[in-house]
Amino acid sequence: MNSIFENRRAVRKFKTDAVSDEDIKKIVAAFQTSPCGMHQADVMNLVVVKDKGLRSKIEQATGNSCYNAPVLFIINTKKDSIFGERDASAAAENIMLEATDLGLGSVYVMGGAVKLNDDADLQKELGIDQAYQTTVIVSVGEIAEEPEKEDRSHRYQVTIY
Repeated sequence: MNSIFENRRAVRKFKTDAVSDEDIKKIVAAFQTSPCGMHQADVMNLVVVKDKGLRSKIEQATGNSCYNAPVLFIINTKKDSIFGERDASAAAENIMLEATDLGLGSVYVMGGAVKLNDDADLQKELGIDQAYQTTVIVSVGEIAEEPEKEDRSHRYQVTIY
């Protein structure tokens, strides 16, 4: 049996079915447990977008980089935080691993996050304070097309002393 780490894959084709509120609560709980540099929890926040109209605006603003997933987890960090990007990546991993554990697919979207920052009106509509920037978007949903499994056991160089 593969571990949760081996089962996690970047999913880019989602079904249109909504993710249950119960699953969203579990994913948010996983986000809440993510590490933060120097215990500075105030440098990061999360906006969860289920609303189809808002998701459509986000897709348009990001060049369709969220793959029409039925729920988006938008991780925002303070612009002046030295830990923000690292904290957001750790939080995104927690979200993706929880999604995997729930049998859902997910993908880490960084380019779309950068594009979303260029749309001040949409950032405001999403309630993202001007002192923050979107750092990562995690698209989550039911898997429409299973990604090919690959052996990632020797993906990176590892040196042990």
